[in-house]
Amino acid sequence: MSAPCRAMDHGAAAGEGRPRAHLAALVLARGGSKGIPLKNIKLLAGVPLVGWVLRAAADAGVFHSIWVSTDHDEIEKVAKQFGAQVHRRSPEVSQDSSTSLEAIREFLNHHHEVDIVGNIQATSPCLHPSDLIKVADMIQKEGFDSVFSVVRRHQFRWSEVKKGENKMTEPQNLNPAKRYRRQDWPGELYENGSFYFARRQLIEKGYLQGGKMAYYEMRAEHSVDIDIDIDWPIAEQRVLSFGYFGKEPLKEVKLLVCSIDGCLTNGRIYVTEDRKEMVSYDYRDVVGIDLLKKRGIQVRLISDRDCSKTLSAMQLGCIAKVSATNKLEVLEEWQKDMGLSWKEVSYLGNEESDVECLKKAGMSGVPADACVVAQKAAGYICKSNGGCGAVREFAEHIFLLLEKVNSAKKRMEEMSSAGEKRGK
Repeated sequence: MSAPCRAMDHGAAAGEGRPRAHLAALVLARGGSKGIPLKNIKLLAGVPLVGWVLRAAADAGVFHSIWVSTDHDEIEKVAKQFGAQVHRRSPEVSQDSSTSLEAIREFLNHHHEVDIVGNIQATSPCLHPSDLIKVADMIQKEGFDSVFSVVRRHQFRWSEVKKGENKMTEPQNLNPAKRYRRQDWPGELYENGSFYFARRQLIEKGYLQGGKMAYYEMRAEHSVDIDIDIDWPIAEQRVLSFGYFGKEPLKEVKLLVCSIDGCLTNGRIYVTEDRKEMVSYDYRDVVGIDLLKKRGIQVRLISDRDCSKTLSAMQLGCIAKVSATNKLEVLEEWQKDMGLSWKEVSYLGNEESDVECLKKAGMSGVPADACVVAQKAAGYICKSNGGCGAVREFAEHIFLLLEKVNSAKKRMEEMSSAGEKRGK
């Protein structure tokens, strides 16, 4: 799950050999929320909300430092998991009435090395590194004092008529007698709140926008703002379709390796009076395994104890390795035997013995009740506990990401076909 933040070389040349100004990414994430409690670390498509923008900031490679400003211990822990540094903000700038500008100014008062702040909104999970790279260039190379993100919208506006007023509404940006077709109208630019970059001198004067000022237009599908216009289930679908998942392109998963105890089962072992062991499992997980097989994904099971009798009773029809003293060695053997890249391997685990496998696999997940170290190593945290539908849920997550892979392939094929037609 974590992605260490890579600082730039402070001596990197800008223009005529001058060192670049210190550019810091700053995500404001206080614990209080009027809507969703601890929203900033609530899981969105298996990743804490703030993790999406921290991953994008780290992979952009343009920041000297990456920070999260928070007043909450749990948010601090998550921020550090993603490699960010933490500024503990004061109670004075952690109120419902506190402004972003107040929190940013407090941060600058404690960090005199910072020359430029890239304030990134935690609630914009579809942000991509490519956008941050271009904006950093606008500030560092083109000399802008402030740059903020916008999105183009094609919406007709009308004047508001308040209740009790005896007047008619008036068109604000159209002629009703001659309405534009969408393709004939460029639309209008609106702030989308994804980020605000500004130089220290401007912020200290009380502005986030000013001086030599510019906007940066983001793609509409990347302009997701959970705070304003989208609810959680819709946001998860948008992130799965348009979010940033890392530098390497996703590949089609061909193998799922699942830890038996604590993932396929709830980890409990029941012992009868005649010393026979019994475990329970969820039928939804069996359905999930069957669905994976039907999609051409091989499912293999692994356990560090001898549970061969249990597997025989469950009749899952999966290759399994029990009494595995080193799960990573088994996983590597399977991966090589099948001729797969790590991007084509997924792993569902829940214990410390699964951590190295979770780190190796291209797609990794844990049940909601997995141990802390396993959660830190995983790319997806299920809402379901082990033995209570976690395998089925992870299977659904794999299917959604496969849709993303297939749609990307289709776009590439369409672009290639269009290029061939132009060449003719």
